Amino acid sequence: MRVRVSGRNARFQQWEALLRNRTKRQRRGEFLVQGVRPITMAIEHGWQIRELLHDADGPLSGWARQALDTVPAEKFAVSRELMHELGGKADTVPELLAVVALPADDLRRIPAGPTMLTVVFDRPTSPGNIGTLIRSADAFGASGVIVTGHAADVYDPKAVRASTGSLFALPVVRVPAHQSVLSWVADVRGVGVGLGIVGADERGALAAAEYDFTQPTLTLIGNETTGLSVGWRAACDHLVRVPMSGAASSLNAAAAATVVLYESARQRSAAARR
Repeated sequence: MRVRVSGRNARFQQWEALLRNRTKRQRRGEFLVQGVRPITMAIEHGWQIRELLHDADGPLSGWARQALDTVPAEKFAVSRELMHELGGKADTVPELLAVVALPADDLRRIPAGPTMLTVVFDRPTSPGNIGTLIRSADAFGASGVIVTGHAADVYDPKAVRASTGSLFALPVVRVPAHQSVLSWVADVRGVGVGLGIVGADERGALAAAEYDFTQPTLTLIGNETTGLSVGWRAACDHLVRVPMSGAASSLNAAAAATVVLYESARQRSAAARR
């Protein structure tokens, strides 16, 4: 049975708040997901889908009908006008939207072991950069992403869209301060995993290619403007840089992370072939 929503009632206002209000997302423990690939990835990776909204006024694709028929969630038939408002795009109306439960911010969700490659993004201010970094981490085989400090929201619609579904494919954990991560690192090291802490910094002593990323590594990416915090810088075993030869003074944080992650994947792939 599907409930029809054709006016800006209390339910619609809740959905709208999930898009615009971080506090409401956190209080309700859920967020609104837009886009075919992100919704598909959320379903495939077993995230808890609480509600599915579909366009009540147009034909649905086989993908949308299958999701509505098979996903155990509350279903809502929403007027085209309201779906357009929630869809986030000026020129298209989504046929399906999903309300998804927030996962626990628990570092134990990140698998620890001899092949682990985890990325820390310290105090990012741009949701788009968060999503892009998560996408790169997924593409290059990272085991998880940790977002630390006062930061933009991982579950902001811009971050979710920029991740193109990768948010649902690997653990992403928010942590208030670096001390909690360092405590987790100590626990990981305590079970015999030699986890190194490597910070990306334009003045790093080593080029990224000179560091051995085949060992278990926690890679740190700093704030877009100020770089790594004093606490994180002090915790690093090494600082690595991305060599540049052009006129640019620095790389975007997510771009720098992508380069370092590519180098990590390149080294690990070469080691596996030996």
